[in-house]
Amino acid sequence: MKITWFGHAAFRVDIGGSVVLIDPFLSQNPSFRGDLRQAVAGVSHIVLTHGHGDHLGDTVPIAKDSGATVVANADIVAYLGGQGLTRCEAMNIGGTVRLGALSVSMVNAIHSSSIRVGAVSQNLGNPAGIILKAAGERTLYHMGDTDIFGDMALVEELHAPKIGLVPIGDRFTMGGATAALACRRYFDFETIVPCHFGTFPLIDQTPDLFLSAMGDQAGRVKVADIGVPFAA
Repeated sequence: MKITWFGHAAFRVDIGGSVVLIDPFLSQNPSFRGDLRQAVAGVSHIVLTHGHGDHLGDTVPIAKDSGATVVANADIVAYLGGQGLTRCEAMNIGGTVRLGALSVSMVNAIHSSSIRVGAVSQNLGNPAGIILKAAGERTLYHMGDTDIFGDMALVEELHAPKIGLVPIGDRFTMGGATAALACRRYFDFETIVPCHFGTFPLIDQTPDLFLSAMGDQAGRVKVADIGVPFAA
């Protein structure tokens, strides 16, 4: 598996012969300074945790240009259908979609999910975390935007993820200390990649608080360089 962080909660995951973009917020992402076409080259799937603009991002143009299949909750899929997308897989929390060698499962997240349409906020279903699995690869869990919650223990029991993409920026998600508690208490991650920090002035700018709170387990944390792939 190869993972590339594009800043905020946007990731590319090359896994099991598939190229998956999660929450592809790129063109308007102040942290992303790479070449968008290169970043999305070969994409086969786009997976969305929820409907906020900083996660829905460039889904529509990327999917139209590439023909990638979008995997999202049913409400987001209905919205995207109105934007002209036809290659979509609708699902919801608790479900799994199998896409050849790749499987995508949705689990709970504590957040919100909507998009502004003019002056109106349109609900786009419930937010989710994403589980990616492929034979011969470690299981990956993108938490989406979330607070800590006790049923993270069930996510560990059901899916046993070894790679965690964890929001730490505070205000709109867990802050560093809470995110560290979630990782330490509920998961047996081998690799933890902090995200959702440093993008906008309102959220934490560095992972320092998270790293400090991880204490003797900080060695499990991979602070990724934006746009630089790494093996996982």
